[in-house]
Amino acid sequence: MEYNFRAIEKKWQEHWVKTHAYRVSNNSPKPKCYVMDMFPYPSGTGLHVGHPLGYISSDIYARYKRLKGFNVLHPMGWDAFGLPAEQYALETGQHPAVTTAQNTAFFRKQLDNIGFSFDWEREINTSDPNYYKWTQSIFLKLFNSWFDRSQQKAIGIDKLIALFESNGNAGHECPGDRTISFTAAEWKQYPEAQQREILMHYRLGFLAYAEVNWCAALGTVLANDEVVNGVSERGGHPVVKKKMRQWFLRITEYANRLLEGLETVAYSDAMKEMQRNWIGKSQGAEITFKIDGNADNVLTVYTTRPDTIFGVDFMVVAPEHELVGKITTPDKKEEIEKYLDYVQSRSERERMAEVKSITGAFTGAYAVNPFNGKLIPVWISEYVLAGYGTGAIMAVPCGDQRDFLFAKHFNIPITNIIGDAFNGEEANPTKDAILQHSDFLNGVNMKAAMDIAADKIESMGIGKRQINYKMRDSGFSRQRYWGEPFPIVYRNGIPYALEEKDLPVTLPHVENYKPGEEGEGPLANITDWVNIDADTKRETNTMPGYAGSSWYFLRYADPHNTSTFADRSATDYWNQVDVYVGGTEHAVGHLLYSRLWTKALYDLGEIGFDEPYKKLINQGMIGGSSRLVYRVRGTNTFVSLGLKDQYETDALHVDVNIVDGVELDIEAFKKWKSDYSNAEFVLENGKYLCGTQLEKMSKRLFNTVDPNVVVEKYGADTFRMYEMFLGPVEQSKPWETKGIEGVHRFLKKLWRLYADEQKGLIVKDAAATPEELKVLHKTIQKIDADTEHFSYNTAVSQFMICVNELSTLKSNKRSILEPLLILLTPYAPHVSEELWHLLGNTSSILDAPYPVFEEKYVKESAFNYPIAVNGKTRTELSFALDLENTVIEETVLANETVLKWMEGKPLKKMIIVKGKMINIVI
Repeated sequence: MEYNFRAIEKKWQEHWVKTHAYRVSNNSPKPKCYVMDMFPYPSGTGLHVGHPLGYISSDIYARYKRLKGFNVLHPMGWDAFGLPAEQYALETGQHPAVTTAQNTAFFRKQLDNIGFSFDWEREINTSDPNYYKWTQSIFLKLFNSWFDRSQQKAIGIDKLIALFESNGNAGHECPGDRTISFTAAEWKQYPEAQQREILMHYRLGFLAYAEVNWCAALGTVLANDEVVNGVSERGGHPVVKKKMRQWFLRITEYANRLLEGLETVAYSDAMKEMQRNWIGKSQGAEITFKIDGNADNVLTVYTTRPDTIFGVDFMVVAPEHELVGKITTPDKKEEIEKYLDYVQSRSERERMAEVKSITGAFTGAYAVNPFNGKLIPVWISEYVLAGYGTGAIMAVPCGDQRDFLFAKHFNIPITNIIGDAFNGEEANPTKDAILQHSDFLNGVNMKAAMDIAADKIESMGIGKRQINYKMRDSGFSRQRYWGEPFPIVYRNGIPYALEEKDLPVTLPHVENYKPGEEGEGPLANITDWVNIDADTKRETNTMPGYAGSSWYFLRYADPHNTSTFADRSATDYWNQVDVYVGGTEHAVGHLLYSRLWTKALYDLGEIGFDEPYKKLINQGMIGGSSRLVYRVRGTNTFVSLGLKDQYETDALHVDVNIVDGVELDIEAFKKWKSDYSNAEFVLENGKYLCGTQLEKMSKRLFNTVDPNVVVEKYGADTFRMYEMFLGPVEQSKPWETKGIEGVHRFLKKLWRLYADEQKGLIVKDAAATPEELKVLHKTIQKIDADTEHFSYNTAVSQFMICVNELSTLKSNKRSILEPLLILLTPYAPHVSEELWHLLGNTSSILDAPYPVFEEKYVKESAFNYPIAVNGKTRTELSFALDLENTVIEETVLANETVLKWMEGKPLKKMIIVKGKMINIVI
């Protein structure tokens, strides 16, 4: 009876599907456990062996919790909308819906081959109209809501309208435009268009004009990372800034709650820090400066250091700031316009990243320091962005290095307000200096001066204390085709929400994916779809890729509901995701947006919790161990690794699938590419040995390995355990196909504990020995703890130790081997189920009760003491742990070896440390 893993795995995968083994009910007396993966984008290339790392780790945990008596939800779906599918459609001429369907089918086959416990009856696809109907519905909830700062929660927009009708906007500062102020009487007199424009400044889902990267040659808007040095990454075409109407989510209103929520979730410290830095909370003051000779305009700046107000030597305003055109003097107009043209070609990322590049232009205007009347020159520079704070800063060169370098570059005099703490060579951002040349703050420590200055600013009516956030509102529209259409129409240019009964707004079929004439999305070209009637037009932008993934965990709870995104009873039962597994690359994208949507839905009474994920596990990356061949330059001759230094060679990547370890399959290499069909080889001892290089797994580097190939050769159970054996889940590590053979040998050895190739089943019902029980219970204790804490690599090691020890003991007792199978089930479910049934069990091992650790079987009753004479170990003696010291002392002193080393000298004392050591002092 041999270990025929292919037949075994096929048999049980088919059985589990037929018996609905992974079907999960929303009604169960068991405690719930919700385990979820970040769902994949189904690309055309399929999975490589690096992708399933997170899926395997979550599957082990889900199976483990099921064995521990939990009702486990472990679903899977597809993040199917997005730019890659659209680009693929452009390249191949196929519709994204067609390629997406093909790709998901291929992905599903690969996943099924590995033996995951997904409840496929809950499968979702973000590009399915039955799914994105509810994405559109939730967007409408955000559109029809505002954030009440007094209650720190989202509330329906109808409540805001009622407040406006009774009190105007007194007590409810407008987040979109803080200059907006009106009474109830004024509100009632406003025409509908003006009322709706004001409401738009409050809505959580809102429309605004924003600068985008417009590439006329490509006819599209580009993301910041698609622009390099003012030209498009693809094609090198000129890119300029252009204002376009875009949708946003007002995530900034939730900034503080997003920070506070981090204290309630089990994310890694690094992940929390990434989110905190992205949100970027700071406390300071806003100060208003008059413009000298320009009574119609003032400049408001935000600073975290009001204590340095007397060290301000210049102001810097964002080039896009509306004040620039109003305060620039005629003699500086040409210089300013030239600089603005330069900034137009720069992406925001470039402006923030290039700290060594100092650029700017003087407007000719001067601000007036409200405390001492000092005239302060006003500059513009690309390093100040309009979207952060007020879009203007006060520059203190003695305390800020960037300001210092700017002042030095443009020969602006520097005021020293921190005495000896400033050496004139570089700025000192200290908060501990005693202030000088600072009027009423002279002689005051800077930390204390912060509050004194802020109090003075408020008492003079020239500013106020202010909390700001670096994070900005999330752009929520894309000029693309393959995404969720907005449930918005424009009547006479004014946006209106569609009613729920009109959802979903489905994507129309298009013949091409070229953008509209003015940079709108491809939908703008379908005039029959866009123009509902003479006065009504559809929104032609689509939602971004993160829209569908912001709430998908809720849909898994109730995926077939046709009346709401998920019934409240279902979301109350499954509640938060208990364990969420995915990569760190989503730290400040998907994770933040998902947290935002969850908090908004909670505020609106749609769900009963305001954080989506209790615990987050960030799996590391499995790197590709590339293989290199060495071609003699100018020839088609390839030299083996150990001989390459004797030639002038070029290193070329070769497909790892035609290399066994480091030995190249020469015939396969010749067939791999036509260029190599006549290649010649210089060998080492009759073999061609390749070089190795650890890199990201990528098709371009020919170092990807198809999991189907590995599973076919070694089996799914081997593949699952090997991925876990490579190292801690959170760490990145290289893939090495050769290393998998050791895990495969382990499973064969495990099999031999239960079955012999000739005799068949060899398990007996005899009583277990103390030694066997000790091995088993040590393993139960270790595997239980390691699995609970995702320490899968050490758990696999323990399985190997256990099997080795049981093999040495020639253990074949049912009472030992049956519990071992249950422990192994989360890691290697197929072989565990097969052997479970060979032992005569008729029910599935998937629901077997998890073995219980009993300490009595591992508790030591005796200890082998090292016996030292004057500190040097001379022998060992075993004593019962509860033996009295007098008996131990008598036995030790009667021992021949001890007597020999005592050399007849008298005993001074004997030190006995129970369970550790014995030392004789002579």
